[in-house]
Amino acid sequence: MGNTYITTTIPFVNARPHLGHALELVQADALARYHRGAGEHVRFQAGTDDNSLKSVLAAEAAGTGVQEFVDANAAAFTGLRELLDLSVDDFISTSSDPRHRTGVERLWRACADKGDLYRKRYEGLYCVGCEQFYAPAELDGGRCPDHGTVPELVSEENWFFRLSRYAGQLRELVTSGAIRVEPAERRNEVLAFIDSGLADFSVSRSTERARGWGIPVPGDPGQVIYVWWDALGNYLTALGYGSAGSAAGEDGVRRWWTGASRRVHLLGKGVLRFHAVYWPAMLLSTGEAVPTDIAVHGYLTVNGRKISKSGGVTADPLDLVAAYGTDAVRWWLLREVPKGADADFTDARLVTRANDELANGIGNLVNRVVTMIHRDCHGHVPAPSAAAPGSAPLADAIADAPAAIASALADFDFRRATGTVWAIADEANRYVNHARPWDLARDGSRDELEAVLSVLLRACQAIGANLAPFLPGTASRVIRQCAADPSGAIPAPAPLVPRLEP
Repeated sequence: MGNTYITTTIPFVNARPHLGHALELVQADALARYHRGAGEHVRFQAGTDDNSLKSVLAAEAAGTGVQEFVDANAAAFTGLRELLDLSVDDFISTSSDPRHRTGVERLWRACADKGDLYRKRYEGLYCVGCEQFYAPAELDGGRCPDHGTVPELVSEENWFFRLSRYAGQLRELVTSGAIRVEPAERRNEVLAFIDSGLADFSVSRSTERARGWGIPVPGDPGQVIYVWWDALGNYLTALGYGSAGSAAGEDGVRRWWTGASRRVHLLGKGVLRFHAVYWPAMLLSTGEAVPTDIAVHGYLTVNGRKISKSGGVTADPLDLVAAYGTDAVRWWLLREVPKGADADFTDARLVTRANDELANGIGNLVNRVVTMIHRDCHGHVPAPSAAAPGSAPLADAIADAPAAIASALADFDFRRATGTVWAIADEANRYVNHARPWDLARDGSRDELEAVLSVLLRACQAIGANLAPFLPGTASRVIRQCAADPSGAIPAPAPLVPRLEP
């Protein structure tokens, strides 16, 4: 089995995390758990982007020191690991992790050695919220399309990266599928951006404008490295890229980047150009491998407005988990959000989805089946002597699930993958009502009863096994509830999934 490196973007820490951050982390976690379960070696990487002007301004507004401010918010993001039951292997904070600065400096010097960095005076429209320059044509009525704010006019001398040098190679990588961008509409967006003509972009800011916060440009202390250049480097720096000559550093890069069979970036559509154009160009400049997969999700909204820290529209994952539990939140994110598209969040939608499918669907099914086995088979797994009549659709749903989930996750379609698990439960509940095992028990149809209960128990076991990457907590309870001991007995029925109230 090959090595698979799965990363999320690292969010700015000018405020606490919101549900949009949880979406990406939960998607990445499901992917990592699935590939580990398939026997692959997986590294799941996350972190925080601390070195932004946004954080400096937020700290000033809060009346605290910048490092103190970013450390507190970074801790809130780190806390999502336990809150959302994430199997993160490593979490990097760019202002405090010693691996990061040395790695970013190495990346800068590698591009400089290639002749891809130069200084020039520049004037442009800069959105602090995005930490990005915009061309006038990219604005919406003169305002940032994401934040609705009027960008400030900035004029200063900065370092620039020769992005224009790599347009042809980038186009070939994307069109050939060497860099696979999903969904297709985002791939087309990348190609349209490349075909519009790639301009060199500014990769530093004056130390004065950055308020002295950030990583200084090597050999030029009057400039700090642009926060996006800094942030994108984390995918390498967390592997030890800055530890030149270190065995651990070289091994990390070789194992999880250069020698990995897949390098998968999960990200939101608002940062697509950074990951599908700027970052691969930086890697081409340094001679490093490019990502193999770029999976792009949409935005979460509330009443049609994008969830965003700066926009003041939020849904707090901490509050949601406290009210409804980790797996209810994970299930909504994986089951409700369409591939690559936006989704509108409400508490009511989360509660309805959890009650209909987790409590009433899966939880109730497992409880009914285990209860009938204890009542009618003395708690022992039935050993059928005949086929269960009418069970073919359920048997097909069980048999088809592994391949269907593999196909869905290969397309980064988490909604379709979780829908496959739900299809087993839905078909099993339909079969219970069709087979009516309680009537078979009353009428003394012993062989048919055992055949029916055996099929239903197998369905519950399949639900537990296939649910594991998506809801590890619920899956483990289902698996334990349906597992037989050496004598063939299964545990007594116990509540699995609580019903929720809004």
